[in-house]
Amino acid sequence: MSIKKISYPYRFSPTLIMLCLLILSIFLFPLFFNKNKIISENNPGLLFSQGSFLIPTSNPANPPLKVVKIMNSTIVTAYSSTSGQTDDSPFITASNKKVEDGIVANNYLDFGTKIRIPELYGDKVFVVEDRMNQKKGNYHFDIWFQNYQEALAFGAERTYIEVLGR
Repeated sequence: MSIKKISYPYRFSPTLIMLCLLILSIFLFPLFFNKNKIISENNPGLLFSQGSFLIPTSNPANPPLKVVKIMNSTIVTAYSSTSGQTDDSPFITASNKKVEDGIVANNYLDFGTKIRIPELYGDKVFVVEDRMNQKKGNYHFDIWFQNYQEALAFGAERTYIEVLGR
């Protein structure tokens, strides 16, 4: 019985193997070691976190806000938590929330409605959480300021309001 020698038609040299690994590493390195890198311009909703995990950058259950209505010719004024400008609980809004930056008062929109005032504040989002005296009307918005001097300096502006929704 004789032992037959098996010959392989291809031989892989160590140089060829190293060259292939080098080429692969050039393409794969950015995928595994660039933190928070957007995968592609066509799909900006995925990015790498901690170098190796794909995570979504948006939540389908909570889509971004969009403009659902524009209220033209509104009057925007300012108020603060001082006597004469509020009722007997100056730091609690009509919706029973504590006052904070971004709170606005309005008699027309529901509590929790998000708005923008682009001409005055760009993309900053405000939330309707307070009410005003009924004589002010539906197209009057009052922005809460932390101190009276800032509110007084703001004065009154006529502009448009973007009402935001989903």
